[in-house]
Amino acid sequence: MSADDITSDDNGYEATQAKLDGLSKALDDKAVELEVLLRRMKANARKAQDTAQAIDAADLDPRFVELTSAVSTALGGAAVHIQRLAEDAVAGAAHARVVQNSHAKLYGRLDEIRSGRREKTPKAGFFAE
Repeated sequence: MSADDITSDDNGYEATQAKLDGLSKALDDKAVELEVLLRRMKANARKAQDTAQAIDAADLDPRFVELTSAVSTALGGAAVHIQRLAEDAVAGAAHARVVQNSHAKLYGRLDEIRSGRREKTPKAGFFAE
């Protein structure tokens, strides 16, 4: 499903179900990508810290140790936020599935009835006051 499909103006039952399905799948995909990014950031943070220690052991200028250690700290801090973002993506996907299931329970049977008729029927909410 493309981004155009997800944001289309069609808000019928099937289109809404497809949008919710596309949203949950897209969030699942992003969560996986964020997990890969998280592992890489953590590995790079460790490498930067190891490099800082090697620079220190080589008795080079202490400012290079500080700068390299700062890179490690920054990567570690960014990794924490990436982890939170990945967790939020997983939670968002789960919520999208809950909404999709609720939508199906509320409107699925109505859609079957309306779709099976040859005659036009009122839109949902027509009889609401």
